Amino acid sequence: MATTIKNKKTAPPQTDDLAPVAMDKKRQVILSLGILFLLSGVFTCFAIVSYYFTWTADQDNLFSNYSRAYILFHDNTPVANWGGRLGMVLSHILVNKGAGIASLAIGIVLAAIGANLIYGKRVLPLLRYMRWLSILLLLVAPILAYLFPNRAILLGGALGKVAIDYLNGLLGFLGTGMVLLSTVLFFVFVIFALDVRPFINRMRAHAKKVAASLKPEPVFNTPDEVDKNVPFPVDAAANPTNGKAANPALVIDNRTNNKEWAMTMSEKPGEQAAEVDVMEEEELEEDEEFEAYQKFATERDATAGLEKIAGEPGDLEFSYVVKQVEEPVIKHGAHISIADNEPFAREESLRNYKFPTLDLLEDRVQEAISLNKEELERNKDQIINTLRSFGIEIKTITATVGPTVTLYEIVPAEGVRISKIRNLEDDIALNLAALGIRIIAPIPGKGTIGIEVPNANKQIVSMKALLSSEKFVNNKMSLPIALGKKIDNENYIVDLATMPHLLMAGATGQGKSVGINAILVSLLYKKHPSQLKFVMIDPKKVELSIYRKIEKHFLAKLPNENEPIITDTKKAIYTLKALCDEMDNRYELLKEAGARNIKEYNEKIVNRRIKNPAEHKYLPFIVLVIDEFADLIMTAGKEVEMPIARLAQLARAVGIHLIIATQRPSVNVITGTIKANFPARIAFKVSAKVDSRTILDAGGAEQLIGRGDMLVSHGSELLRLQCAFVDTPEVEKIVDFIGDQQGYGSAHPLPEPEMDDEEGGGKSVDLKNRDKLFDDCARLVVQMQSGSTSNLQRRLNLGYNRAGRIMDQLEAAGVVGAANGSKPREVFFRTESELQEFLDTLR
Repeated sequence: MATTIKNKKTAPPQTDDLAPVAMDKKRQVILSLGILFLLSGVFTCFAIVSYYFTWTADQDNLFSNYSRAYILFHDNTPVANWGGRLGMVLSHILVNKGAGIASLAIGIVLAAIGANLIYGKRVLPLLRYMRWLSILLLLVAPILAYLFPNRAILLGGALGKVAIDYLNGLLGFLGTGMVLLSTVLFFVFVIFALDVRPFINRMRAHAKKVAASLKPEPVFNTPDEVDKNVPFPVDAAANPTNGKAANPALVIDNRTNNKEWAMTMSEKPGEQAAEVDVMEEEELEEDEEFEAYQKFATERDATAGLEKIAGEPGDLEFSYVVKQVEEPVIKHGAHISIADNEPFAREESLRNYKFPTLDLLEDRVQEAISLNKEELERNKDQIINTLRSFGIEIKTITATVGPTVTLYEIVPAEGVRISKIRNLEDDIALNLAALGIRIIAPIPGKGTIGIEVPNANKQIVSMKALLSSEKFVNNKMSLPIALGKKIDNENYIVDLATMPHLLMAGATGQGKSVGINAILVSLLYKKHPSQLKFVMIDPKKVELSIYRKIEKHFLAKLPNENEPIITDTKKAIYTLKALCDEMDNRYELLKEAGARNIKEYNEKIVNRRIKNPAEHKYLPFIVLVIDEFADLIMTAGKEVEMPIARLAQLARAVGIHLIIATQRPSVNVITGTIKANFPARIAFKVSAKVDSRTILDAGGAEQLIGRGDMLVSHGSELLRLQCAFVDTPEVEKIVDFIGDQQGYGSAHPLPEPEMDDEEGGGKSVDLKNRDKLFDDCARLVVQMQSGSTSNLQRRLNLGYNRAGRIMDQLEAAGVVGAANGSKPREVFFRTESELQEFLDTLR
């Protein structure tokens, strides 16, 4: 994210107590001007209105031979105008000598300028008002003078009278009227783009409704009488598209396992149901017998227990879709196998390890999504009426019902601007009396506009149902995580390895911790301890502490660290730098093995297709989880940000992935460096739109309803999900199940990080575990007589961390001296022969 830096002029030094005073004075001046403009505008409007009632009483003063200055300051004659002598003179100039009653626009503009200055922002758009002022002065004044020639001065002013006199002399009375009419039509239909078709359609529908109410309706008692008295084939009812248009009804499409079926009307119980489409009723009244038959058939089917919702005359086509819950492929209590996923080195792993079973999770009943038809119809009508009240017509509307939110997809009429609908978000929320309204204009990949409306009855998304679904069990992902369900009730399973890092943010209590647990539980159910390790940093000390029981199975930590969950800020810095060293070491292994990524490397290890197998080992995935990133940034700053940025940039190929969560998504926490390297982001409900833009680079998170409602940005998609719910007791059962099994001797060790002396407290160096290039580096230092880490990096093509460790070993061995700021270290050996004798003694 680019940051623009503006050059500022150097100001003279000021004391702290003078700056607020200067700023307050500036504000006082602006406030005073605002009040002056506002009062002037109100006074001008009152004076003009009063002029039309009092000008006859004041005409002696107005048409006298005295100057305006004399009348204002020296004449003491009483006046009738509400604004006194000033109001009388001002209104006379504006009305009689100006644009007539259209001069009210001048007062309105003055008041608008004052309001903007008072509030310090653009409350009223001035440019728009200036446009209206020009139209009023140039158009309204001549029209009023033309329509009321006897009162031209009062209504059209001198401007209107002069214009009409000129046009009358040029074109005549009729020609002037035609010019004025053409000008009005031009502004109405071209400038303002007024569409009269909706009004005409409403009038036509109303007329048909009145005509239909006057027609007699035949009454039938039994189905047999219908067949005898109504000469209409039953097949046409079963297939309305072949005959006349069917009675508008609501199509209920339920999708199970990607198969659609329809609840429709049947002729008799047991016979095949006929699908009823929702169509326009414009052609129904053309055939009286067809209408009567359809009405009776509807009542007959309703008594047989079949449901349908009739539309009002003139209603749009409306249908709603429900995707039901997928049937689980793993039965209750069964194990989830990883046989089809990535292989691992079984000789080095826990051979008797048992995966967690599904009966450890709560068996929440997965009911079909409840359909409140009245709620759907009411929301649909409110959306249509709101759009129509702003002059927006739509062709069709469809509702997709999800566990928490219903998506209404509308197709606007031709010529409707998408921006007009997008700006009505608050108005639709007001009419629906609902929170969490979000407009997607347009929906990517579709020619529709989406309006998301929360359901009155929200449903919990079961974690057990997600883990037992076919999409999770039989996937080929490296790190599959089950996040929740989309609006169409489809399970959302994604691969963390392809993200490759995840940034989570949201206000307190909106489901962020539950989301982290859902991710971790998904990985625990799917991966073997030899395939996956977690590094957990929890500054709050309580959120991730539940996972300490699986220390010897799934956790990684520093060798001498007692606590498996890092809670101290300094230890978190050491751990992050240790992960950077681990990343560098892994890249060395991949380089020697000729592999491009961790997947290729592990395949060579498992299939024994690698040279020097003694120097290589199977590499597990490492997932770094930070629960409250804001606390680390506040206490450590760049010391935390830079290693995280380095890991995010480079660690994907070697199997290190990051999950960072924070409840304070401000720009000083989620910096541009962090955002640039975290393409996958999850936003729970936040308090302000600016926070949503900080997380997602888009608004919408402030419109969520909480309790696991979230937006996921992955790639080019921005999806709304309901997060899977996994409770703390369920997590405890899972970690107890894993922790009670045999584990490794200790947690997975991370390399000891290289720290500065003041940070590490003068750490000791074990010369028995010298680097393989220790001798070469010692010879290079003696040859150059300069102990410089940068020389080792450049000459031997080493990474910074490895070169720093070797330099510490050279210092501990007595080859070079201690660091001396930016200067090279002192070298204690002058010749290579002396050095060789010393190296022989070390061996």
